[in-house]
Amino acid sequence: MNTKIATQSLPADQSVLAPIDRHFAALMGRLSDNEPELQLAAALVSYYRRQGHIYFDLEGFDREGPLETVPREFGSAAFPAPSSWIKRLKASPAVGKPGEFTPLVLDDHGRLYLRRYWEYETELAQAILRRAKEPALAVDGKTLKEALARLFPQELGGEVDWQMAAAFAASRRRLCIISGGPGTGKTRTAVVLLALLLEQSPSVRVALTAPTGKAAARLQEAVKNAKAGLPCAQHTKDRLPEEASTIHRLLGSIPDSAYFRHDAGNPLPFDVVVVDEVSMVDLALMAKLVAAVPPSARLILLGDKDQLASVEAGAVLADLCNTGEQLKSSKEFIGQYAGVTGQKVPADCAASGSCDLADSIVELRKNYRFGEQSGIYELSRAVNDGDAGRAVDVLQKASGAAGSQVVWKVLPEPSALKAALKATVLDNYTPYLKAAGPAEAMQRFGHFRILCTLRSGPYSVENLNRLVERILAEAGLVDPSAAFYAGRPVLITRNDYNLRLFNGDIGVLLPDPQKGLRAYFAGPEQAVRDFLPLRLPAHETAYAMTVHKSQGSEFKRVLLILPPADSPVVTRELVYTGLTRASSQVELWGREPALRSAIAKRINRSSGLRDALWGNAGAAS
Repeated sequence: MNTKIATQSLPADQSVLAPIDRHFAALMGRLSDNEPELQLAAALVSYYRRQGHIYFDLEGFDREGPLETVPREFGSAAFPAPSSWIKRLKASPAVGKPGEFTPLVLDDHGRLYLRRYWEYETELAQAILRRAKEPALAVDGKTLKEALARLFPQELGGEVDWQMAAAFAASRRRLCIISGGPGTGKTRTAVVLLALLLEQSPSVRVALTAPTGKAAARLQEAVKNAKAGLPCAQHTKDRLPEEASTIHRLLGSIPDSAYFRHDAGNPLPFDVVVVDEVSMVDLALMAKLVAAVPPSARLILLGDKDQLASVEAGAVLADLCNTGEQLKSSKEFIGQYAGVTGQKVPADCAASGSCDLADSIVELRKNYRFGEQSGIYELSRAVNDGDAGRAVDVLQKASGAAGSQVVWKVLPEPSALKAALKATVLDNYTPYLKAAGPAEAMQRFGHFRILCTLRSGPYSVENLNRLVERILAEAGLVDPSAAFYAGRPVLITRNDYNLRLFNGDIGVLLPDPQKGLRAYFAGPEQAVRDFLPLRLPAHETAYAMTVHKSQGSEFKRVLLILPPADSPVVTRELVYTGLTRASSQVELWGREPALRSAIAKRINRSSGLRDALWGNAGAAS
């Protein structure tokens, strides 16, 4: 596989190079007699890192076609040919081979890394492969069979129960990666397999963690809800963890530092570490987390490999799962699983040889939220498969049916956007503004959300929030004449550990007869917490939010607004993530050419992690 980087070509406007890119280029120049070829490459390494790529592909860059101009400070009107460019870089004292102590690392495939990211990638790949290659842990087959039959109450034998397969894999290996779309039961599976491990060893110490405070809170709540109905002894339930933390808090952030208190030299004091929403975890953070997990501990990763990648550099979960390729387990693993459960894994899931990493990965395939005939399920599957024609057919057929889960509307012009939004906004946001109290208001507000793909422009989250405010104000439902007003929904954008408010938390400002205007947020055990609005950490209005910010959330109804023309940030993964935030109905506003273009376009981030894990030498993902 040799996939080109989707964003390799720089637009003619060279302002895409940020000051940090130019400063880094200047620093590298001072280390190499101001060679323009090195400075240009250094600027592009920095630029692509900011775009989420792990390296700059010198060979792939040329295949995209040289640009007419290069920024003036680099002294050339055209980009160098790859062969001569690579030759000049190899001669520079600032560039070394993998393993050499230089600021930039150039490998045999023409991939230029910032040294720090080459180390992250290499160390993570080695740590994952070490765990995957360890011999299976000894487990009593009879005991395991009884536990699986009790914890997954259905007949053994027959079709594969992929949740049971995940629990089986996690009981035998120190690495288990569980991938699945919304509604496939990833968290429930994790709770059941934790109960299984605690039954086998009651003293096991478990940590629950996720990349954001919001995701950690959802994981914590899901564990509490799931454990109540577990078919196991009460003392096992009592030992299930009560709290989840962010990864940064688990590792112990050091102020003004990229390092953590827990690392390979000071590992975490746990026997099992469960990480949720792994698709949101970037390469640097994942490398540090895996290094801090003791070699003797189990590492269990949960996530949807088809969702949006992390905001920062890397696409770790997609690389771990070799997204786009069918995972095949070893015949040994399949035979052992069948021997314990009586369930036969489909023949097309069996590999001809050994596959240590694949034996550590289970994809949950049955959706418990959507039925096979669900419009949301059909549409999301078509988008995820990259089948734009099928997706458009689903939208067109479903939109004409009464009570359809899927509604498709042609995106209105900017001048008509407010009028087009009015009925939807009033229907979905009036109920929370007329609620009897804060708890009811927050519950009702959580039923619906407008999702956007852009931060600025006529169809952006900024403009949509302004339009919704105007619609509600004209209806006499809110008075946005002040920054803080009754009814304003707010989205926290920065963690505040003192207040226990985290990036992604959503609250509503409402008046209190005694305290005045307060900001209300959901607390543990369905409690309500309130704060003085002025004490809130950084936040923004949340009638509309970006698809990125909605990851990990679920709403009954969603209005997903796509831009009118093709955009490099609107990809298949983004559309899929936006659609699957809805549990009952999704309304999609867009234009067919732009939708088709988005579905055809995948997030392609340059990364050598997949190569190192799966052996696809020279492929970029």
